[in-house]
Order: sequence, then C-alpha cells, then structure tokens
Amino acid sequence: MAVAAVALHASTVTQAVNILDAGSLLAAFGALGVAVVLFAETGLLVGFFLPGDSLLFTAGLLCAPGVGGAVHLALPQVLVAAAVGTLLGSQTGYWIGRRGGRTLLARGRSRKLQEGAARAEEYLTRYGHAKAIVLARFVPIVRTVLNPLAGALNVPVRTYTLWQVTGGLIWTLGLTLAGYALGSSVPNVDRYLLPVVALVVLVSLAPIALEVLRSRKQRRAGGPAAEPTDASDPATVPPAP
Repeated sequence: MAVAAVALHASTVTQAVNILDAGSLLAAFGALGVAVVLFAETGLLVGFFLPGDSLLFTAGLLCAPGVGGAVHLALPQVLVAAAVGTLLGSQTGYWIGRRGGRTLLARGRSRKLQEGAARAEEYLTRYGHAKAIVLARFVPIVRTVLNPLAGALNVPVRTYTLWQVTGGLIWTLGLTLAGYALGSSVPNVDRYLLPVVALVVLVSLAPIALEVLRSRKQRRAGGPAAEPTDASDPATVPPAP
C-alpha cells in the first residue's frame, strides 16, 4: 500500500508539471530543471519550444530575498545550473551538426523549426560567425537550430566555442540577474509574476517580429526590381550598323 501511495503521488506530481510554464518547472525541479531545460533547448532540436527566456528570468526573480511563494531558489546554484546547461547543450548541438549535417534539420517537420534554420543561416551569412552566434542566443528557435547548423557548415571549433561561451554567459547570467534585480528592488513583485513573465516572453519574441517585418519590407522594395524582363530598353540598345 505504501509503495502504491508513493507511486500515485509521483505520478500526480509528474502530471502537474507543465513544461511550457517556467513557474511549474521551477517548482517541480528547482535549479536542476534550469540546467536540463536549457540543455534541451540549446542542444536538442526537439527542445525548440521550451521557455528559456522566461525560465531564466523567473528563476532569478525567485532567488531574490523577500519574494514569497512556495519556491525560493539559491542564486549561485541557478547561475551555475544555467551556465552549465546552456554551454553543454550548445556544444552538444554543434557536434550533432558536425556528425549529422543538414539531414537532421531537413528531417524536421515543424514549420517553425525550418523557418528558424533559414534565419540562423542568414545570421551566419550576414553577421559572420562571432556576431551571429552571440545574437542567436537572444532569439527563440534560432538559438536552438544555429548550433547544429554551425556544425553542419563546418564553423571552426575554436571560433564556435569561444563565441558560444561568450553569448551563453551573457544570455544566462544577464536574464537571471535581471530577474534577481527586479525581485530585490520591487516589493511583493511575486504578486505580479504572471504579467512580468508574459512581458519577458513578449520581449523575447520581439526580434522574431522585427525580422519578419524587415523581410517583408525587403521583399516589397526589391520584388519589382528583381523581376527579370524579356524586353530590352530601347535607350540601351546599340544602333544597328
């Protein structure tokens, strides 16, 4: 009976966890959940939907002194877990890309995943390796697919490692400390946890929205000019001899 009761309790807890909700993940797994989620989001293509931005910010918020609620996390543990999870995940994604190449991305059936791969490749082409790898950290989905794509495109290991560590630390430590700072400076901020997290999610999606608008403007501006024409301009046709 005791074993059955424990199993039933574990099953209930597992079912209660919402992997898309940062608060639910942190309540269930604490700092360990931060490491696992960030590893999956940055290292495994199946993790592109996970809430990395909101998870980091919420974890930092729950580390602040005076923040109430059922969960309180230790800031050093969260910072270490976040850094380890994202750095190991990104490096894993890179080596998966080196081994599997583009076939891994081609097998993905998700339209968002394919669009993210296209944006990631555009980032690498437009900004160069260093800037693209750092910027991708702040763009959902792109930070998932850029790592294997960098491996598939044979970005040098030293270059990739240097800039993924730089970008990973800026992203994880920056968002976590931002949440901690807000929780430390605003009394009873936990009462407004859902609106604050929603704002973080909207801000994290802003780069995607801006990228879509930019692409549409470029297509509208360059569409007519890019269309080939079969008719020759009379002014440019040389006179017949």
